[in-house]
Amino acid sequence: MDFARRLYERFASLVHELAKFGSIGAIAFLIDTGAYNLFLLGVELGPLTSKVFATTISATFAYLGNRFWTFRHREQSGLGREYFLFFLLNGIALLFGLLVIGFTTYTLHLVDPLSANIANIIGVGLGTLFRFWSYKKWVFLEATEPIPVELPEAGVKQDR
Repeated sequence: MDFARRLYERFASLVHELAKFGSIGAIAFLIDTGAYNLFLLGVELGPLTSKVFATTISATFAYLGNRFWTFRHREQSGLGREYFLFFLLNGIALLFGLLVIGFTTYTLHLVDPLSANIANIIGVGLGTLFRFWSYKKWVFLEATEPIPVELPEAGVKQDR
């Protein structure tokens, strides 16, 4: 039992980050899939254009959720820097989706809605693996100082 407790203590922060990242990712996935289908089937844009628009919308949601919930305890190195890196890395992850969708549509000539959605899901899965690793490495950095759990109460003067 002591081994299990030590193992949990060692990986607790990673488990919590993964759970939060997964929650934000699940909602972003629903946004991405819904928007992809809206643009592809409703507006009748092409499959690649639909994917770019859907990813832009879902990535914006994911950035806000990950910055202010999943990785809020990590160093904040500037919203401009984080936002730029976040969307740069999402652009790289988007390439996974575009390659899978492009291959399915233009090489295999599978253009039905089921094939388009399966290709989208596979691309999102590959991109998600890349995003989790890259966000931790380059966007939401480890805190160099402990971040206080609570903010000082109002009306209490702080030393300057």
